[in-house]
Amino acid sequence: MALKILETCINCDVCTAECPNEAIYMGPEIFEIRPHRCTECVGHFDEPQCREVCPVDCIVVDPEHQETHARLQEKCRGLKASG
Repeated sequence: MALKILETCINCDVCTAECPNEAIYMGPEIFEIRPHRCTECVGHFDEPQCREVCPVDCIVVDPEHQETHARLQEKCRGLKASG
């Protein structure tokens, strides 16, 4: 599954630099996550780094973008291959 950022985001920007896939960006009001780039850090780290550093715990699993661990690994390989 990809992750998403809830409206309780305080726009602190600490998550952006932690994302190895450059999936996090500033949306119209709060930071958002591009689901096609989010691998929950599979292929890079044991845990999603954005969730580890978020001071308000506003990053959750996005039920609209459910993916298996194998699919997340495949997505990571594709992102690494495309640069």
